[in-house]
Amino acid sequence: MAHHAPDGAEAAAAGAGESRRVQDLFWAVHKVCLWDEKGPPKVQKALQDDILDFITHAQARVLDQHENQALLKAYITEWRKFFQQCNYLPLPFNQLESALAGKTTTSVSKKVQNDDAIVRKLMLDSWNASIFSNIKQRLQDSAMKLVHAERNGEAFDSQLVIGVRESYVNLSSSAGDKLQIYTENFEKAYIEATKAFYRVKAPQYLEANGVQNYMKYAELKLREEEQRGEKYLESFSGSLQNLNECCVEVLVTTFRDTILAECPQMIKNNETDKLKLMFKLMNRVPDGIQPMLDAMEEHIVSAGLADMVAAADTITQDSEQYVEKLLDLFQRFSRLVSEAFDEDPHFLTARDKAYKQVVNDTQVFKLELPSKTGIGNKTQPESKCPELLANYCDMLLRKTPLSKKLTADEIESKLKDVLLVLKYVSNKDVFMRYHKAHLTRRLILDTSADSEKEENMVEWLREVGMPADYVNKLARMFQDIKVSEDLNQQFKETIRTTTKSSVADNLNLKILNAGAWARGGDRVAVSLPMELEDFIPEVEDFYRKKHSGRKLQWHHHMSNGTITFANNMGRFDLDVTTFQMAVMFAWNQRPHDRISFDNLRLATELPDPELRRTLWSLVAFPKMKRQVLSMSVEVTSPKEFTENTLFWVNQEFAPIKNGKPQKRGKVNLIGRLQLSTEKSKEEDNEGIVQLRILRTQEAIVKILKMRKRISNAQLQTELVEMLKNMFLPSKKLIKEQLEWLIEHKYMKRDDENINVFIYLA
Repeated sequence: MAHHAPDGAEAAAAGAGESRRVQDLFWAVHKVCLWDEKGPPKVQKALQDDILDFITHAQARVLDQHENQALLKAYITEWRKFFQQCNYLPLPFNQLESALAGKTTTSVSKKVQNDDAIVRKLMLDSWNASIFSNIKQRLQDSAMKLVHAERNGEAFDSQLVIGVRESYVNLSSSAGDKLQIYTENFEKAYIEATKAFYRVKAPQYLEANGVQNYMKYAELKLREEEQRGEKYLESFSGSLQNLNECCVEVLVTTFRDTILAECPQMIKNNETDKLKLMFKLMNRVPDGIQPMLDAMEEHIVSAGLADMVAAADTITQDSEQYVEKLLDLFQRFSRLVSEAFDEDPHFLTARDKAYKQVVNDTQVFKLELPSKTGIGNKTQPESKCPELLANYCDMLLRKTPLSKKLTADEIESKLKDVLLVLKYVSNKDVFMRYHKAHLTRRLILDTSADSEKEENMVEWLREVGMPADYVNKLARMFQDIKVSEDLNQQFKETIRTTTKSSVADNLNLKILNAGAWARGGDRVAVSLPMELEDFIPEVEDFYRKKHSGRKLQWHHHMSNGTITFANNMGRFDLDVTTFQMAVMFAWNQRPHDRISFDNLRLATELPDPELRRTLWSLVAFPKMKRQVLSMSVEVTSPKEFTENTLFWVNQEFAPIKNGKPQKRGKVNLIGRLQLSTEKSKEEDNEGIVQLRILRTQEAIVKILKMRKRISNAQLQTELVEMLKNMFLPSKKLIKEQLEWLIEHKYMKRDDENINVFIYLA
């Protein structure tokens, strides 16, 4: 009578039987390998026959399929079954290779690995030779047709392509290159199929839809192909990189010129989204973005200058409008770089280069600097930008309607904006000259809106890389003012002991260091009113007692005061320069007289140009409806005054408020006259040129000292690098200074190569 075991017991029995069979196989192979030398080859032959027999049946089952998908399915099923055997079958034969090589059975370590390799190699090579070589073309073609169908939007089982890829990847038995079969066949076929597909599709799409839609198509397809590649290609083989290069070439590089032709117009129209897409595509192509950089640079220069020219009437007259316009341009171009090119460093550099051209352009207005070389006193035009920037800083730092309506934070923000523009200015030394002149005026007239901001500005100039000697002079001016305040206080206390105590209270002395403040040509002779003249010896005497050996120089053009002026309309306090005071005092004893230009020159002892300018400020002061002085002829400029032009006090003068003349009031006639005598204006520009010559010579000697010998080209590069924070030396200036230094034996040319310079100690 038979007993039926439960299911679990049957499974256990089957498992035990299988385990015994495997153990028996291990033992049988082991015993055969211990026979004489005929044993192992017989085992190998039998194993080979069995493998081929299995492969032959598998091949027949695969070739029965005629439809592509069915063929792939059948192949993948057979391959996976066989590949599983490749992992298990070599194990029982782990002594075979040792036996075939005549080694003893006790050899361990690498034995299992090697025996494993020989059986596995036998299996893979057999599959490759018998089945794969015969149908690989069909397999490949079928797989590529499926990928083609997917590209056309048709659905299918992607595992079929993945399965084929796996067989290619695992088939290689070569120890050197595990992916050889995959790379030479599957990857190559995949990339060729991709190329062939887009060579047809891409031009058709471009022709039918135009460049702008084509860019979206190309970007979409590049992304799709990348995702498809991640699915169907071997990820660690470099295939994805190869596929990406192929797609870029066929979708982008081929149409590079057609796409780029649209770039200038897109930049002009500020089409940032389209530019972003173009940049994304062209950034994948070698040198693809260079034409975009060129187009952007060209746009910034032409659009920037066109804007400046269009607004020339306003911005040449108003430094605030000028700086606002420059900042507006900078922000506009920066926004373009940010939104269209993701602030790519190449585009930021192109923006800076182009913006620098706009800032330093001399088309709209220029500053004429004298040139001492050549015949005649020619001028070399430079951008007026630094002068206007300095004027704007002055408006923010001085008590003006502009600074009064802004908060401290707004003023700071606008000053930082000026420093931003200043970064792009080539002739920074000009900015520093004007800035220093304005600062001098503010400190002497006590018109600074905020002394803390003034000192901050000096530090900010240092931070943006302004030359140290310029900045140090500004810092010394603040120290001087503080020292001067103490001296002024001491002088007043000394004078209070005399009868002039009440006058001393109204006196404000500024004793300043000539090195930081003044220039030689600034001093102008003038006949002072007696009240002031009497004080000069007392001040000098006081100062000598404090500092022996130091000499005081009086700079009257930097001085100013308040006088009380009376006429038929009333009494007014006038803030005037010392020159204006000297002119007004000519009428002190004879208020109703008419005095000629010639007699005023004798009375004031002012040089002709200064007298003309001072009189003009009293007969034609801007924004004043009624002038302090009247004259005998109508003229349009002070140059038209003759020796006999008569001047007299205007008895109808009064400040007008709400259309009515006032009987009392304070009027400021100082305006912007301070510090700029005709002579010192010329000297200012002359001084800039002279300083540039010295700085260039110093820099050349410094470089030569360091290098001992240097080529002309290298010297020019290093020189520009060294001087760029002050000014950009012109080629002409460099050439002239090199000749001067050679002539004065600081350096010489190399005997064998005239383009090499040698330092002479």
